[in-house]
Amino acid sequence: MPKALPIHALTAAALALASVAAQAQDDHAAHGHADTQAEAPANTPAANAADSHTGHAASASGAAAASAMDHGNMQMQGGAAPADARDPHGYSNGLKLGSGDYAVPGVPRLVLADEHFFASLRAETLERRFTRKGDDSTAYDLQAWYGTTYNKAVVKAEGDIVKGKLAESRTELLWGHAVAAYWDTQLGVRVDNGEGPSRQWLSFGIQGLAPYWFELEATGYVGSAGRTALRIEASYELLLTQRLILEPRTELQLYGKDDPERGIGKGLAEVSAGLRLRYEINRQFAPYIGVERAGSFGRTADYVRAEGGRAQQTRWVAGVRFWF
Repeated sequence: MPKALPIHALTAAALALASVAAQAQDDHAAHGHADTQAEAPANTPAANAADSHTGHAASASGAAAASAMDHGNMQMQGGAAPADARDPHGYSNGLKLGSGDYAVPGVPRLVLADEHFFASLRAETLERRFTRKGDDSTAYDLQAWYGTTYNKAVVKAEGDIVKGKLAESRTELLWGHAVAAYWDTQLGVRVDNGEGPSRQWLSFGIQGLAPYWFELEATGYVGSAGRTALRIEASYELLLTQRLILEPRTELQLYGKDDPERGIGKGLAEVSAGLRLRYEINRQFAPYIGVERAGSFGRTADYVRAEGGRAQQTRWVAGVRFWF
């Protein structure tokens, strides 16, 4: 019991201190509130004068800013050019190309890139084809052109050479005209040679780059004796690396009339599809290897079998692709 007395005394002292602290905090808050109430009346003459001066400064500053930002008299771009505007076809000091001091004898006028004449030759395929039956052959697919960006003369040549003899060939002489950024229309003539009599055609078609980077070529033909034909070719370049490129390629030919002398039947005559993997030593020269499946259909297949050939076969190819 004597030991419990100090504990009760300590508890009572702690409660008393807490009460005194709370009272002091309340008095301080009340004093701050009173100070705020005392400072609130600001309608004294000095305060009103300060406020008036501040408002005047703000009003003057706002007026100056509004005057600086006034675009009411500004004229936006467009409309007729001013009377003293410079001639868009003129040069410094009013001199013009081709007249006055710029009319230099023997110096032609300025020629831009789309007016220059260029030439190019591209060997899409120049290859040796190998088959199981030993019917090996050499094939070529060449295209050359000369002209400007918008108009050019085009020569296309494609064919097969078997055992040193020209088995079949297609040669076209065309006039190409650009009708869009990536498309040319082509009009001209085609001559077929090789086994059987030669045939002449009037050709018309389109060649260019289709969406998603597909190279596309479609050409229709009209020949003598009511002969018609259609050839479609498509290819795509898949870049495995910057130099190693895989190119799927397909081609099909259709004819509107039987031509037994050349072994061609009406309808879908020939289809080929293959893959070629090339390595570009540089952008202009690339050796390649590949495999191709080729087949004849309908009456054309019957003509092939009648001559002892195979209507469908797989060919392994190796060649080079180049252009300059």
